[in-house]
Amino acid sequence: MPPQPIHGLLVLDKPGGITSRGAVDQALRWLPRGTKVGHTGTLDPLATGVLVLCVGPATRLTEYVQDLPKTYETTIRLGVRSDTDDADGTITPVSGAVAPTPERVRAALDPFVGEIEQVPPTYSAAKLSGERAYDRARRGEDVSLTPRRVRVNRIEVLGYAYPELRLRIDCGKGTYIRSIARDLGARLGCGGYVDVLRRTRVGPFTPEQAVPLDADAAAALARLLPPAAAVAHLPRISVNEACARRLRNGSPLWPPSELTVSPRGSEWAAFDPAGELIGLVVRDEMDRLSPVKVLPG
Repeated sequence: MPPQPIHGLLVLDKPGGITSRGAVDQALRWLPRGTKVGHTGTLDPLATGVLVLCVGPATRLTEYVQDLPKTYETTIRLGVRSDTDDADGTITPVSGAVAPTPERVRAALDPFVGEIEQVPPTYSAAKLSGERAYDRARRGEDVSLTPRRVRVNRIEVLGYAYPELRLRIDCGKGTYIRSIARDLGARLGCGGYVDVLRRTRVGPFTPEQAVPLDADAAAALARLLPPAAAVAHLPRISVNEACARRLRNGSPLWPPSELTVSPRGSEWAAFDPAGELIGLVVRDEMDRLSPVKVLPG
């Protein structure tokens, strides 16, 4: 029999100075040639921290990890602007910038918490007419991006001594910390950019689970997490072997009694009797449990 494909999640602690794609390329040396790998949320080259990789068939679960809440710790430098909104860009001091008081900084942060409209940085992977914004910006073209709705759950001030402001930010998918730094600087009238950025959490995943990039293949694969870790935040249902076969074949099931009160469209992680993740099921318009994502058995 052919060997089973490597299947699960790897957590990296991305160092600064490399792209997320570069971190994936380093991880590929641990895996057999041809193994599919996808990362679940880009970190800029300047940024460090948690980067979750989906490996093998677990790449089907990438979107579930991408949707998880994230925590960042950042140092914002005030009194200056950057064309990339971070320390990797061209830095321009703001003439006449005045150090805002701690009270003014805290008051200026309040509007950034909740559901907010945010314009991505000009140098970002956001798409404009099908092309990455950073590609247009690097050619010197004007880039005008439309605001996006994102969620910021919490901003905590960790320290402030002008021009440095340290924050911890809990936020949802698609939030740009660089945009918060830029917009905060504009609100304060002194400019601002991200000087240091570290992602300290993606859902339940933390740096303590990370595989060092200098690890060998055996050590790296010993840290492989099961695919179910990607959907641990979803309610779960266990089914018998016959039902597991039906789901793996793409056939719907009538739900057990405890799920009949769940709303239509609600999603569940389905497991077989051995505790292996079968995939994701949703209660459809006929009140059945229909598979929407199925993993190999």
